[in-house]
Amino acid sequence: MPLSISILTRLQHQHEALSELTGGLTERQLKQRINPDKWSAFENIAHLAAYQPIFLARLEKIAAEDAPSFEPTFERYVAEKDPSFPDYLNIPLRSLLDLISGGAAQITTRLTSLNDTELLRVAVHPKYGRLSVSQWTQFYLLHEAHHLFTIFMLTQELRTAQG
Repeated sequence: MPLSISILTRLQHQHEALSELTGGLTERQLKQRINPDKWSAFENIAHLAAYQPIFLARLEKIAAEDAPSFEPTFERYVAEKDPSFPDYLNIPLRSLLDLISGGAAQITTRLTSLNDTELLRVAVHPKYGRLSVSQWTQFYLLHEAHHLFTIFMLTQELRTAQG
């Protein structure tokens, strides 16, 4: 089953909301933690950038495995356990946005190169079980959307505090 129009459209454009969400705010403002126990808007953006190469690597692993005899199992991605995540926190906002845009293009290109059989290949998520590549992609996009919503809420709070 090919990727749906909904998935393809979100892959190509969902991340573009970041520029709109962060417009008019400085990097310094975006790095402010509204809730000291939760990530700032900037940290959420860095997380999105850091996760894209992980997702691409997972797609490659699914493609490389000898399915259906072997289905890879992926651990939950936890940014705080990712040794590269702190590096992303040191990247300027504009560069992060560029990385995310480039990563989205790479992910879209990789996924649209897969045929229907390849899209049905499976890997195991520790909580959600066996997911096809299409389902992993849906999961990836919903994860990204969750962080976009979080960034929306945080930036709106920053704007409200500005007066």
